[in-house]
Amino acid sequence: DNVEWSEEQEASARSKVQENSSQLLPQDKQEEYEVNAKRYWDDFYKIHENGFFKDRHWLFTEFPELAPNRNSSQNGDSVHEFSNKEESNNERLGSCENGHCSLETKSENQLNLIKSTPKICTEELATQKSSELNHSDGDYPGSSASYRILEVGCGAGNTVFPILQTNNDPGLFVYCCDFSTTAVDLVQNNAEYDSSRCFAFVHDLCNDQSPFPMPDESLDVVILIFVLSAILPEKMQCIVNRLSRLLKPGGMILLRDYGRYDLAQLRFKKGQCLSDNFYVRGDGTRVYFFTQDELDDLFTTAGLEKIQNLVDRRLQVNRGKQMTMYRVWIQCKYRKP
Repeated sequence: DNVEWSEEQEASARSKVQENSSQLLPQDKQEEYEVNAKRYWDDFYKIHENGFFKDRHWLFTEFPELAPNRNSSQNGDSVHEFSNKEESNNERLGSCENGHCSLETKSENQLNLIKSTPKICTEELATQKSSELNHSDGDYPGSSASYRILEVGCGAGNTVFPILQTNNDPGLFVYCCDFSTTAVDLVQNNAEYDSSRCFAFVHDLCNDQSPFPMPDESLDVVILIFVLSAILPEKMQCIVNRLSRLLKPGGMILLRDYGRYDLAQLRFKKGQCLSDNFYVRGDGTRVYFFTQDELDDLFTTAGLEKIQNLVDRRLQVNRGKQMTMYRVWIQCKYRKP
């Protein structure tokens, strides 16, 4: 846990990234991956169904905001202490396949609170006013709930179902959405799916005309786990702005995603780079590798306050293959004032 990198190791990683990003894909190919993004993710879930990503039971250690008693700190102190027993019980090694890396990990840290001035994304303004009144009658899925969570990019439900199984709060309602129709079908057809506590729907984050089933300022938590990295970088700010509007005052966005120089980034070959730190995998899905500052800028620009923004550098050892793997993930919590 929290492995310190030497200057030589960081320089080596930087060199590998310079090498694998020296040859960009032609613009027409890049546009093809954007246009067909939904098909590539549908294909991914048709192949793997719910067998690739492990259920994320580490969620409640990292994000106590999702647990039944919700003992989340509201003063910026997000440090949690764990016994050795808890660490050994909760820690899992991730798996990687075709550039997709599942995450089962744990790390916490403390950082200062930062405030920033919101900036509106002009692309959103056309639909903002018309969507504000869509749910004025108060009749929408989960409208009677006292605590509402939305997971964006829910996949096959590896976050949603652990939340529903663990959190028996009668006031809880969980929304989950995905770009992939196949993924949403997997969630809805799961034996654990309970429509009285959960609502799964297909949603294209990049389409401002695609409505949410809940009104603005109705959510307590928005979860983004390895989701933002799959989106075209120039569209990320508009998406974060949109999601921020869904939060109640005091509501939080919880994020876990790929950090710069993660093993997955270093493994890419020449000819798979779309733009700086943005790549296409062999199956056509795409991935971006963040820095802390980039994520901080996205969230504070949307008017949110930083509660946590940390890098988790982790050494994983595959003893069978005699391999060491250096993983880099970023975990964030940002709150609406």
